[in-house]
Amino acid sequence: MKVAIVGGGIVGLSTALNLKNEFRDSKITIIASSFEDTTSHVAAGIFRVASSFSGPTDEITWKWIKDSYEYYDDIRKTEEAALAGITNVSGYIFAKSSPYAIKNQWMEKLLPIYRKVTPEELKLVEGGWKYGSFFMTILNETSLHLPWARQKLILNGTVLVEKTVNSLKEITKNFDLVINCSGLGARELCNDRHLVPIRGQVTKVKAPWIKTFFYGENDTYIIPGFNGICTLGGVRAFDSENREFCPHDAASIRERCVKLIPSLSKAEVVRHMTGLRPHREGNVRVELEKISDEFSSKMVVHNYGHGGYGVSTAPGTAKYAVELAKETRRMSSKL
Repeated sequence: MKVAIVGGGIVGLSTALNLKNEFRDSKITIIASSFEDTTSHVAAGIFRVASSFSGPTDEITWKWIKDSYEYYDDIRKTEEAALAGITNVSGYIFAKSSPYAIKNQWMEKLLPIYRKVTPEELKLVEGGWKYGSFFMTILNETSLHLPWARQKLILNGTVLVEKTVNSLKEITKNFDLVINCSGLGARELCNDRHLVPIRGQVTKVKAPWIKTFFYGENDTYIIPGFNGICTLGGVRAFDSENREFCPHDAASIRERCVKLIPSLSKAEVVRHMTGLRPHREGNVRVELEKISDEFSSKMVVHNYGHGGYGVSTAPGTAKYAVELAKETRRMSSKL
């Protein structure tokens, strides 16, 4: 089976890895405008899915999240964990606005530890916080994980093609199956008006003394990574197309993070990064669609619209997308 996967970010790579496990003799080609400049490269990579994250049903949403966590946790237990950029991390989320801000229906159900903080823990950071939760989760260092995933795919015979795709129909005629993991690109490829960019910006700093992550509400976060590099954030600019670095956002991020953890004032800035999260109003789209031209009809599996939770949920939606692909093969074999 000749399969094309459109999109070279975490969703596309995760889908290709899952597909190769299910269809070992398949010939997979990943087509992407870039493999090095994706939103996945900007993400801090902490496994945390908001309560608002949604698939078509709560049952399917839970399956995506649970399958994703188990996938990363299985990697964490192997000798490849460091190469793959997967490790455990623990930390806090604090809030002043409402106790609801520190609750999370998905994470409380899934993670090994998710509890209220003690009065003493509320004083760990500056700011006079009223509410807090402590939890242990998984960290995906995407600067390591994405190259690791690409290398595994190349060794398994997957072909990576850097090319801009202007129409899914131009791909379907050359492949038995197409899986669309194009993220924000699906606005044009699928004419999907439900896709909205949410601009993000983070600052990477050298802060090897930070071993624990901290959230102040959901607006400010400090997430330790590999090699002593820490991600400071963040920005959520709804419906913004701007990928230019904004010094005002950088100053705001630094000010808020230093207010939370004063020792960050001495942290050296490594770089600033921006990206556009592919948020889809309603729910993430993982479904089948028949695409026809004057000569033939082909099935396309869509897998896009993860918003800011692509790194967290890509393995789960990938598994679901591959199940849909298997269904198309069963349907074809009966014809």
